[in-house]
Amino acid sequence: MTVDARAAARRPIHWAVGGALVVATALVPSAESAAAEQKSEVALRYDCPFPSGPEEVDVVVSAVLPTSARTGEEVRPGQVAVEVTLPPTALARFAGLDAATLSAVARLTVRNSVGDTSADASWQDLTAPPAELPTAGAGEGADGGEGQGEDEGDAGLTLTATGDVPTVAFGSPGRATLTPGALALALTSLTGAGEPTTPPGLDVACTPAPGQEPELAAIAIRGDQDPSSPAPRPGESDSAPEPPPARPAEGLPPTARERIDALTEKRREALEDDPGSCPIEIPPEWVMTTAETYAAGYANAAKLDGAAALGPAFMKVVLNKRYINDSCASTVDVSSEVDFDYEGKRQLPPTKATFLSYGFMPTTATMTLEQVGPPAAIHTHTVTNTPTYPEETTVTARLVMRLSDVEVNGVPLDVGPDCRTARPFEQVLKGYGQSYPPAGYLVAYGGSLTGYAHIPPFEGCGTTEDLDPIFTSAISSPGKKADNYTKMTQAPLCVATNPEGPDCPPRKPEPER
Repeated sequence: MTVDARAAARRPIHWAVGGALVVATALVPSAESAAAEQKSEVALRYDCPFPSGPEEVDVVVSAVLPTSARTGEEVRPGQVAVEVTLPPTALARFAGLDAATLSAVARLTVRNSVGDTSADASWQDLTAPPAELPTAGAGEGADGGEGQGEDEGDAGLTLTATGDVPTVAFGSPGRATLTPGALALALTSLTGAGEPTTPPGLDVACTPAPGQEPELAAIAIRGDQDPSSPAPRPGESDSAPEPPPARPAEGLPPTARERIDALTEKRREALEDDPGSCPIEIPPEWVMTTAETYAAGYANAAKLDGAAALGPAFMKVVLNKRYINDSCASTVDVSSEVDFDYEGKRQLPPTKATFLSYGFMPTTATMTLEQVGPPAAIHTHTVTNTPTYPEETTVTARLVMRLSDVEVNGVPLDVGPDCRTARPFEQVLKGYGQSYPPAGYLVAYGGSLTGYAHIPPFEGCGTTEDLDPIFTSAISSPGKKADNYTKMTQAPLCVATNPEGPDCPPRKPEPER
């Protein structure tokens, strides 16, 4: 596409408002608040299932938060840290792998509450750098380095995970609280040469031990008519700003638009000398947030002449990790990501299905789809020079299929504990919609996504005999596009920045065939 730089500079800016971007309301912290800050910290015990058995793990959660805020005002936790101390018994597994260092990525669920309303936010991608694993008798004076903890005899290993977390806004006055909940740890071990061990890591889903007071912090939320609200500061209006709408009707919030407009003007000034400078990548801290939702649907198995129900699957979403506005091409491209979550594992709920194998033999099996590799990618492409703002969304996930509890014609078939596809496969789903008026699939409002998947051969099936060829022949696809059609229906997002919105807590959708 050839673009005249001067014409592009005169063209009005269009802002994408559908899909993932429509939930970006009030993502930028308000500049009006100068409330005092508090360093909040809570020490908790978590029950964690390690291969060595159940372990009680000490966890300290800390963050810097304001002591008060107004209704609708963004609260952004700062200096967030999750300090996890792993006991020696939990580390024994890694010693057997010749591991030299251990790192972690933590995901902490935090309940934001005010009055009788609450919603869960996901503090994701909190990262702890590699720390040296303790060796027998090496606890005296061992120093794991900054952020990596210390080992004193049998004290275990402390990993401190840090990172940015989403903002939250409370729409009602009162005492708002932030309370840590479930904690998921993705542990990665490396050898002394820096190579991944075999296996390379361990996923652990932990829950708070009972009998604790897990509140991290309390924030006084002041409403417009709150007589206890302090007098306005010089230059400040005596009325609080309107809280953000539950479902924004248009664009980004004014504070975000002002910042992006200013950045765009600087870029426009350079267009005559550098026409290629038109696309602008918006800093993620301006627009990124998290959300939760459910999806449910059906997946056809063409060879088995049937369909398996999928979900309802709980999904944790990170919105707007990349946001690229190209006013020359009149497009906005947004990259987000999603992880499935079932009982702390990255998978869809197991589902039982009955098919006719080879067209005549009734076969019943429990199918589990496990998510592997990085989070599933969500890419939304919006065209902004038409009144309806059409958009296309593509969701790409890498999955492994496992089979268990198999019965053929009512007779149990022992497939063993590790009957699965020999390699991960890619599930690609697409959705199409428009923002004005909202129709079809939009990431924020949900809808239907459809696509196909090619199922690889199976391995690890059978205990006394090799059953891999049977399942490969009955289920795996030869690569024809129409083999395994999938249709998923997503519910609207419950966004962390709007815990009192109409879509919180997230609800389970009715799947469509």
